[in-house]
Amino acid sequence: MRVIFHLDMDAFYASVEQRDNPALRGKPVIVGSPPTQRGVVCAASYEARKFGVRSAMPSVTAGRLCPKGVFVPPRMSHYRDESRRIMDLVARSGAVIEQVSIDEAYLELTKLFEGKEADDALLAALPIARELKELIFRDRSLTASIGLASNKLLAKLASDYQKPNGLTLIPERDKVEFLRPMAIRAIHGVGKVTEQILQKVGIITVGDMQDYPGDLRAYVGSFGPKLKRYAFGDDDRPLELGDEVKSISSEETFLKDTEDRKQLRQCLRQQADEISTNLKRKQLGASTVQVKVRYSDFRTLTRQISMEEPIVEAREIYRLACFLLAKDKLVHRPLRLLGVGVSGFMEPVARQLSLWENTEGK
Repeated sequence: MRVIFHLDMDAFYASVEQRDNPALRGKPVIVGSPPTQRGVVCAASYEARKFGVRSAMPSVTAGRLCPKGVFVPPRMSHYRDESRRIMDLVARSGAVIEQVSIDEAYLELTKLFEGKEADDALLAALPIARELKELIFRDRSLTASIGLASNKLLAKLASDYQKPNGLTLIPERDKVEFLRPMAIRAIHGVGKVTEQILQKVGIITVGDMQDYPGDLRAYVGSFGPKLKRYAFGDDDRPLELGDEVKSISSEETFLKDTEDRKQLRQCLRQQADEISTNLKRKQLGASTVQVKVRYSDFRTLTRQISMEEPIVEAREIYRLACFLLAKDKLVHRPLRLLGVGVSGFMEPVARQLSLWENTEGK
């Protein structure tokens, strides 16, 4: 028996901006470069998301989708400071904590409820979740969504379920039925390519996966048995408590220094493809993209940008890398080395969740 919370701050960057500037409340706030400049969206308020605005989207596209959007420049150091304050509040719960991003964390409170049956323990933990939400709102004037369940997979799905300001508990006895109507993409580790493969064999929902009688390894390799377990809500992943910096990167040192745009774009695409493949293999999304350049005199520069929602696809990594190079005109002379890296790992965002009636929210 385990008791796991997944805490996710609601539209974190945009919510901080709306809190700090009351004139922005209720408006479609887009954190990122304005549409008149070459740039990307770092985050969007729920009001802006209704128009289809998403992280990593070109700002010009966001401006077209949401003409009345209010563009606000990102303040990353401010968001990091706010995150530290929130995590200090979270630590008061006495839980074991795995912070997976600037605005997201898993909490394990199993030891507080030893001896209780699984569903009894989850119900007993519900007041702690309520108090934590209230503490964050009272102290920081921000809302959080919390999911309660017996493992990380279910807790993450539960926190996404009633956003914003949600509180959802998935009882052990109900987990299989809770999962059945969800799109298969909602399951941890199922990206766009895997989803397309599964759809070809008739697996559209998690319920289809639960009912599928065949061997999934023929379609998704060694991920098949684990995917089947996930479809039934079984997940034994522990909290990862190591605090070392983790990143995935790809670099190329050219045989001859170059500023040929075609060659550099091809290099970036290959690096983005390599990194994306690695992310998908590890079932991760990345919230930060970095580019690195080195000139003939060995001077080395790096630039990075952080998204509120994780990215996985090569085209998004490539787009952000191009933006970073162009923003500060890093290719103003021939390059000896060009590299791309990603960090700030978290689970990919599941965008499709179905309604389930027996949940509790605020």
